Amino acid sequence: MEQLKASAANSSPLTPLGFLDRAATVYGDIPSVIYNQTTYTWSQTRRRCLQLASALSSLGVGRGHVVSVLAPNIPAMYELHFAVPFSGAVLNTINTRLDSRTVSVILRHASSRLVLVDIGSRDLVLQALSLFPQNSERPVLILINDDTFEKASPPSVDFVDTYEGLISKGDPCFRWVRPHNEWDPIILNYTSGTTSSPKGVVHCHRGIFLITLDSLIDWGVPKNPIYLWTLAMFHANGWSFPWGIAALGGTNICVRKFDAETVYSLIKRHHVTHMCGAPVVLNMLTNSPDNKPLENPVQILTAGSPPPAAVLFRTESLGFVVSHGYGLTETAGLVVSCAWKGKWNRLPASERAWLKSRQGVRTVAMAEVDVVGGDGESVKRDGVSVGEIVMRGGCVMLGYLKDPEGTASCLKNGWFYTGDVGVMHDDGYLEIKDRSKDVIISGGENLSSVEVESVLYNHPAVNEAAVVARPDEYWGETPCAFISLKLGLKKTPSEKEIIEYCREHMPRYMVPKTVVFKDELPKTSTGKLQKFVLRQIAKDMGPSRQSRM
Repeated sequence: MEQLKASAANSSPLTPLGFLDRAATVYGDIPSVIYNQTTYTWSQTRRRCLQLASALSSLGVGRGHVVSVLAPNIPAMYELHFAVPFSGAVLNTINTRLDSRTVSVILRHASSRLVLVDIGSRDLVLQALSLFPQNSERPVLILINDDTFEKASPPSVDFVDTYEGLISKGDPCFRWVRPHNEWDPIILNYTSGTTSSPKGVVHCHRGIFLITLDSLIDWGVPKNPIYLWTLAMFHANGWSFPWGIAALGGTNICVRKFDAETVYSLIKRHHVTHMCGAPVVLNMLTNSPDNKPLENPVQILTAGSPPPAAVLFRTESLGFVVSHGYGLTETAGLVVSCAWKGKWNRLPASERAWLKSRQGVRTVAMAEVDVVGGDGESVKRDGVSVGEIVMRGGCVMLGYLKDPEGTASCLKNGWFYTGDVGVMHDDGYLEIKDRSKDVIISGGENLSSVEVESVLYNHPAVNEAAVVARPDEYWGETPCAFISLKLGLKKTPSEKEIIEYCREHMPRYMVPKTVVFKDELPKTSTGKLQKFVLRQIAKDMGPSRQSRM
């Protein structure tokens, strides 16, 4: 056959940003965002995003610059997923649950040019900036006000403008900055472990385009869904659904803070069809006193820690239709899902719940997903032989920002090595068994056991510390600290005192909920801590039933 070549007509860079242009044309009068008493249509959302992009450009923000945002699921957070890359800049969403020290590290590592700050995170960001080295360049601050938030003092001189003030100054006819190449970066997200060794995951326009459409196809989302934002948009960009809902002309129901009563009320009021959340969200919904059966089914997609079969069963008994998947910050969304087979519907409820608790098979856009042993070869598909989960596909990250060694360690031999340990069943379905990086998933948030241990080691009474995951009825997993104390102490600390110490030195969600004192921690002959022994002890203790924090 004649050799034909690519041309300008067939090689435009793939980008999810065009989804908003199309939504404004096709679904212009349909509500795009609803938040309390505020409603925008798709044509209004596009106009606001263009004005904001124009204003950002006037502040010197341009191609390749990093713009950070700390905000909950409010309209501004949604709009910024288009407005920031519209200016050519790279969007960096930061977890609002982090402490000021971690936020400071992220802002410096990312070289953030500008930071948009929700009023609820104002003090957090100001404290983070106070930790910058003297004479270092600081980002410009923009305040996002919220009339529904409790009254606060006027913004300080640290903020050069407000979010709405910026929009009012922008040009609604601004021509948004298209990527030169689909491999140009669009997103920068930080994984767990950012305090001591930041890992900034960089994704390109092409990858986000692919994962967005892939997620919609795999979940089977129809046109004009009513999507309730129970998943934080700062968490891997809400699994890329900010762009996906625009592609389908859906309606985004924003909610500032997750509360089961509020969620049930919004589901009924707005006839919600879809929502996402970690297994802890399912648990909160099923344990709520308002958990009466739904009037209409609601599709709910869950991922994070493997959901207990019992929680899945309770959730579906209320009328939710649960889909389960697996992904990482490095894949920008879910790339493995428990694709459901019709014949499974004939099985008993308990068996159906167990099948659905498995992670599943690769999604359409992922090229390959496998489980390999130390030799790089596939393990047996027997549901018993363990290995590391590896994958390759178009939505795998470009790499870690300013970390060539970290990038090379996980992008090798043509695969992305996840660091997660799993098994492959004989039907080709994947199931996670452990996490080789010792990452604990609590309430859908990844936290590093190494970071918690580093704080514990700073306690004057602690000799050794090891932190593992303990099952938790509410959060899925919570940190469990095993500690040996120094000899000769005049006063030994109690479990409560250790926990209080941690609360003073780390984000609240990272604080151990259980502290176990031991004379000596188990070790190998070479002196390495045997965490697998401690994990079993924590598991044998049974699920914790402590307060919600």
